[in-house]
Amino acid sequence: MSRIAIIAGQGALAPAVAACLDDPLVFALPGFAPDGLTATTFQLERLVPFLDDLHAKGVTRVVFAGAIRRPRLDPEAFDPRTAQLVPRILTAMQSGDDAALRTVLDIFEENDLTVCSVIEIVPDLITAEGILTGDPTDADRRDAGRAARILAQTGPLDLGQGAVVAQGLCLALETLPGTAAMLDFAARHADLRPNPKGARGVLYKAPKPGQDLRIDLPTLGPDTVDQAVSAGLAGIAWAAGQVILLDRPEMVRRAQAAGLFLWAAGGLD
Repeated sequence: MSRIAIIAGQGALAPAVAACLDDPLVFALPGFAPDGLTATTFQLERLVPFLDDLHAKGVTRVVFAGAIRRPRLDPEAFDPRTAQLVPRILTAMQSGDDAALRTVLDIFEENDLTVCSVIEIVPDLITAEGILTGDPTDADRRDAGRAARILAQTGPLDLGQGAVVAQGLCLALETLPGTAAMLDFAARHADLRPNPKGARGVLYKAPKPGQDLRIDLPTLGPDTVDQAVSAGLAGIAWAAGQVILLDRPEMVRRAQAAGLFLWAAGGLD
């Protein structure tokens, strides 16, 4: 019988995906297993034997879910077949995270494993265009549009998937430390807004231009709402149909309690 495997990373996404599937197999690289979900670890240095093991277990489809940073590779741990892939993997890593991830996806599919997106497996985690709560002002919409344009320009540089814009100025840009670090930075520099009584700012999230949507989709959750509140922002906007929402009802509840808007925006870039 065909089975699906979750390649899990840190955060709440992998448990959310697992909860929607019937008896999935869950695997994770050492040090990246999510809390609250039992995962079997595997080594990237032994990738080809791992793929063979997936086939032996009847796996035909794989979904990547959760945050994974570049692992440190142990040259002495490679098996002979995976060692043949080292030049290809290292070249991709030198080109950035997106290239490295695409190469990993290619290797899975070259070994007759279909890589599925979270959108395909759990479509309820994605929202269509519309406002979930609140009412963004014209100034908020302009700030969201400005953030979308910034990400459209910085995305090809493989920087990040989020930006904070207030009164037309970029207060923070997401980089390797992630969304929480970006919002903490924005909170510590909130006084840079030119008009203290003007627009408070918007967090905008979107995939990078040309990103493979089967992996590393931007994710928002209740904690993001709390962090946006701490940063003094007016709301959160994101690219409709391309950003994962974890525990949407709780996100809406916290946003309503704090007076934030939540907006799945379309056509901003």
